Amino acid sequence: MLKAKILFVGPCESGKTVLANFLTESSDITEYSPTQGVRILEFENPHVTSNNKGTGCEFELWDCGGNAKFESCWPALMKDAHGVVIVFNADIPSHRKEMEMWYSCFVQQQSLQDTQCMLIAHHKPGSGDDKGSLSLSPPLNKLKLVHSNLEDDPEEIRMEFIKYLKSIINSMSESRDREEMSIMT
Repeated sequence: MLKAKILFVGPCESGKTVLANFLTESSDITEYSPTQGVRILEFENPHVTSNNKGTGCEFELWDCGGNAKFESCWPALMKDAHGVVIVFNADIPSHRKEMEMWYSCFVQQQSLQDTQCMLIAHHKPGSGDDKGSLSLSPPLNKLKLVHSNLEDDPEEIRMEFIKYLKSIINSMSESRDREEMSIMT
């Protein structure tokens, strides 16, 4: 059984924990409390299997605290990560500026492919859902960008996340197959 490690990173108060709980069908948190270091949520998704072989997949979603005081822990969090989801509040201009730092630290420095990364522009309840005005600079403009609004359209983000998980598992499965073939030849 394949086991994938996915990191949820981004600035403080961007909605990482709320999204992580929703996407893993974990408990709801009603009031804001900053994540201290990391929370690890383990889950399975019946819609995601390994290369149509029917093999189940397990996931670890690492909900990483966005405070810079945890930066010394980041190398340990990044170890053996298969994917990175950068969550930001699209309504806070400083979050857009911080995204390049998160991308550089968690994707580029770990030599992950852009396909292993997804951006989520999270819109908090009552903030409006302005999907059209978000322009990103390179290299962020090459990444998959999904808008989330759990109040207006929660299933859209769930479906996009399942697609993302499938792409991570396919990549892991192909890599494992290549490794097995290289051993046999």
